[in-house]
Amino acid sequence: MKLIPFSPPYIDKDVIKEVNQTLTSGWITSGPKVKLLEEEFTKYIKCQKTICVNSWTSGAILILKWLGIGKGDEVLIPAYTYSATALAILQVGAKPVFIDVLNDFTIDFNQIERKINTKTKAIIPVDFGGWPCDYDNIYSIINKKAVKQKFKSNNSIQSKFNRIIVISDAAHSFGAAYKGKKVGLLSDITIFSLHAVKNLTTAEGGAVCLNLPKKFNVDTIYSHLKLLSLNGQTKDALSKNKPGAWKYDIVLPGMKLNMPDICAAIGVAQIKKYDNKILLKRESIANTYLNYFKKYDFIQLPILNNINNSIKSSYHIFPLRFYNITETQRDLIIEDISKLGISVNVHFIPLPMLTFFKSLGYKLTDYPISYDNYSREISLPIYPQLIKADVLFICNAVITSYSKFKSKI
Repeated sequence: MKLIPFSPPYIDKDVIKEVNQTLTSGWITSGPKVKLLEEEFTKYIKCQKTICVNSWTSGAILILKWLGIGKGDEVLIPAYTYSATALAILQVGAKPVFIDVLNDFTIDFNQIERKINTKTKAIIPVDFGGWPCDYDNIYSIINKKAVKQKFKSNNSIQSKFNRIIVISDAAHSFGAAYKGKKVGLLSDITIFSLHAVKNLTTAEGGAVCLNLPKKFNVDTIYSHLKLLSLNGQTKDALSKNKPGAWKYDIVLPGMKLNMPDICAAIGVAQIKKYDNKILLKRESIANTYLNYFKKYDFIQLPILNNINNSIKSSYHIFPLRFYNITETQRDLIIEDISKLGISVNVHFIPLPMLTFFKSLGYKLTDYPISYDNYSREISLPIYPQLIKADVLFICNAVITSYSKFKSKI
């Protein structure tokens, strides 16, 4: 039986070559490859600066701490996201405030304003499956005079924004576009995940892209964030390695969040061929799915682009939904597909369904669309290594498994 994994990393000869060069260079922790990846990210997105870290979560904690968000503060997030979005907020002592989502899986901007109060310091919209949130609507809300009047800054950094700060959770959306701009330019700060299953990977890692208001000196902020990400130490390991340069100082209560060169090397190789190969292949597979499933009226297809292509997905996952089924029935279909050697997934289990968040008092009944999306969703494999025969095999398996349980649905 042929096995089709859900999301293996894209490792080709160029990745292996880049990693081998790093291994033989004698330098594998943070150094020249990390710097190169930061530069490549900044050039690709056209943002102000990029800081590479060891995970999305690390990047979020780094930014929340820099912003001075902590105890007594609130941050708005969708209830339909991976746990890291909320856990990063809890790690700095602040409170995540959940908002339900729309039918396209992204945060319901219609509910944002009613959740804002004087404790609200930031909002973290989550781009789902590669599909960007409606950033125009989000910014139109936080820039309303009545909303801005509620904003109470705790420090000079927050005062420079003088409004709720927008931090994109773009874990899924590297390469996506919104009205002519790449994700990374759509909010004050964008945080990408470079985990092994992501479109662009460094095995483990994250990238923080800055797009700050003009009041900020971005070079100074970049240096400060790099310092914070390396224990507040005035010299990184590469600088200390030079003859006679051993002496350093600790000037801030920093954290150990840096990305090593051995990881950055994977990303350096991938980003060079991202648009012309990796993203194009993902788009082709997504279109094969769309063309196959569009004839079935019991399937709800995901939105992958709008009419004039001004909004485009990064095709990170293919979130297919069935109409008029229950969570239990969906699980039976997944189990049957899996017996054929196909690994499928579900994105996401809404946060209020998870034991820890239930213990904090969050109730699933407050987020009906989140549950509805979850209960009917199956994420299908989508990655460059899939050949068309694999994709069609997956398509047939979905229809066959659904048909098998049709009498029970």
